Amino acid sequence: MRPIRPGDRGPAVTEIRTVLTGLDLLPPAAPDADEFDAHTERAVRAFQQSRGLSVDGRVGAETWRALDAARWRLGARTLYHAVPEPLTGEDVRSLQERLLEMGYDVGRADAIYGVRTSRAVAQFQREVGLTPDGSCGPHTMNALRRLGRKVVGGRPQWLRESDAIRQSGPTLVGRTVVIDPGHGGTDPGVVVPDGRLRWTEADLVHDLASRLEGRLAASGVRVQLTRGPAPEACLPDVERAELANSLGADVFISLHLDGHANPAAEGVATYHYGTDNGVTSATGERLAGLVQREIVARTGLRDCRTHAKAWDLLRLTRMPAVRVEVGYLTSPDDRARLVDPRFRDRVAEAVVAAVQRMYFPIERDVPTGSIDVSELRAVVAAGTVVD
Repeated sequence: MRPIRPGDRGPAVTEIRTVLTGLDLLPPAAPDADEFDAHTERAVRAFQQSRGLSVDGRVGAETWRALDAARWRLGARTLYHAVPEPLTGEDVRSLQERLLEMGYDVGRADAIYGVRTSRAVAQFQREVGLTPDGSCGPHTMNALRRLGRKVVGGRPQWLRESDAIRQSGPTLVGRTVVIDPGHGGTDPGVVVPDGRLRWTEADLVHDLASRLEGRLAASGVRVQLTRGPAPEACLPDVERAELANSLGADVFISLHLDGHANPAAEGVATYHYGTDNGVTSATGERLAGLVQREIVARTGLRDCRTHAKAWDLLRLTRMPAVRVEVGYLTSPDDRARLVDPRFRDRVAEAVVAAVQRMYFPIERDVPTGSIDVSELRAVVAAGTVVD
């Protein structure tokens, strides 16, 4: 869909304003309720900020889906596992976050009432003496309101995910990693003319993804890219996440470059799934920190740190997932590095080192920048596995 912007008018704008008013982000509708005015833009920005979305003041497909989900408050309707189209909404996410706080395994708080959420609800119902039908109606809501936090002394999801990583062992051999070069097709991403040259985000991140693919494959990893060098169309983020899920990937890494009107903006940032309520993908958060530190240490890019976001790409993937903005193509300093193939090699090696460190037990982690990726390849070539 074409993003709805300031200055637009029509029924879609009226619908947007209605949702924002219901969230107390806008006053009751004025006579010009179908106009995307400055008040509406500020409200959209506030909504995007609160939901962990990109804050641009426009309503694109992802913000539209989030607004549609925000219509529902927990308790306003009965929730159940519907087939084939599951129920989605802010009420589902609130329920999932509540269950996570209480120690129940719903997986990721993705706002989708799927099988895992239904099973967690049924387990809760069984423990409080309700009929374990997996649906959340008035009786289940009353029981949830009566009970406080069940788990203390640490985040239960962190413990669950960390234990799964620990039990899978420290080696990369046999794991599946999906690498997602951002944009592509009709969407080149950030584009910067440079004399007779024209640098595009889509081309550079695909080259980086190919270098990363080669190094991971040499380390014994099964690697899948979400697109080729010249696809006919840009694959939506939802479909990229579905591809990773269908492959049963162990790790998902999305590669992007950033851009800004101010050429002084520079540096690398890494994103993982997280919400404004503090719910996060524990392993995704750890992977993001490792990727960020390894890239900064090995390349010297400015450290723009890690951040929690609820983008579809991070919310809908079922494995540790990160999105890396590897510098600003609009920055002369960053661009000079990004267009150098040797620099992209260092970035690829940094990501491999970070993925390897994620599988080391925390007590056996190694200093940032100390892993020699060529040694990982040598181990595989020798037919041995590091214990």
